[in-house]
Amino acid sequence: MANQPSSYPILCASFNQDASLFAIGTRDGFRIFDSNNGRLCYERALGAFNIVEMLFSSNLVAIVGAGEQPSLSPRRLCLFNTMSGNALRELNFLTSILAVRMNRKRLIVLLQDKTYIYDINSLTILDTIDTVPNLKGICAFSPSLDGCFLALPASITKGSLLLYNVMELQLHCEIDAHLAPLSTMVLSSNGMYIATASEQGTMIRVHLVSEATKSYSFRRGSYPSTIFSLSFGQCSQVPEILVATSSSGSVHVFPLGFAINQRRSGGFLGSIMLDSISDALDPAHHHIVHNAVPAGIKSYAVIRKVDRVADTSSSEIVACRATLAIITYNGYFQEYNLSLSNQNEFSRSLDCEFNLLTAIANNDVRL
Repeated sequence: MANQPSSYPILCASFNQDASLFAIGTRDGFRIFDSNNGRLCYERALGAFNIVEMLFSSNLVAIVGAGEQPSLSPRRLCLFNTMSGNALRELNFLTSILAVRMNRKRLIVLLQDKTYIYDINSLTILDTIDTVPNLKGICAFSPSLDGCFLALPASITKGSLLLYNVMELQLHCEIDAHLAPLSTMVLSSNGMYIATASEQGTMIRVHLVSEATKSYSFRRGSYPSTIFSLSFGQCSQVPEILVATSSSGSVHVFPLGFAINQRRSGGFLGSIMLDSISDALDPAHHHIVHNAVPAGIKSYAVIRKVDRVADTSSSEIVACRATLAIITYNGYFQEYNLSLSNQNEFSRSLDCEFNLLTAIANNDVRL
């Protein structure tokens, strides 16, 4: 997640594709941590960075400067080797880079009104997408090669989005998700589902990508709030849970796998009712971790791991346990253990918390 210039000590934060590592960019450089134990694996003091994106657990990191030093232009993408400490390639653009995404086959670069799709091995441009003005670099990307989709805003006046299949290099569909413009969105790791929130921040919606149909709607709250991040749990089919962080400082946990007392939107009634009306019928069935972070502080949360608990007699999934990692842009890392049951029981505990800016590197750890 790239951040616009601000007073936060952390300018950007990201997890790699399997959430085993996470990185932060500061005004001094960038740092990479092991998600499992919180150890600082790598740091480089080169100047301010707005974007730091990793490719799984490889030595390849995509970095973009914040423009505070002449050598770190926000219009230059550097593919950096953390092992050698050298730049492998640099790509220059006419305007500032707002987001970068990668998997083992594709490199995606977002500008304000254009998106470039590259072959990550040859760095050949495969496609160029003209987009509506996207000043915040809003996008979603699924790293799975079988369901490799890129989602981009389709409008600046309403919450519609375009889904591209970046392996086949073609438009898949358009989804009208909200009445207000989009603020954030995320694709599940397998590319099956996309979750979205608008600038109003009261509703979270989940659509099935293959059919471009709405599967779930959740009411986060009645009052507007800025949704900072959305994250699905890792999954092979339907994600068990979805989490959202917002400017209220709370973390909202939405169960998907159980769908307890949750009606899927759609059907005949949904087809003849306006979204504003049918959403009023969607139950506010979710759990809240209150005051997880200070109100107003930007945060980024990821479900790192989900363990399913089955009934020994019936093999039915009766509970799931999830590990939730949160990065706050004022410089802290938190990890919560969440537990949800098919009886709508919920518990959570704070497992660890530490300052990302004062951590000391372990010289025995290398990427």
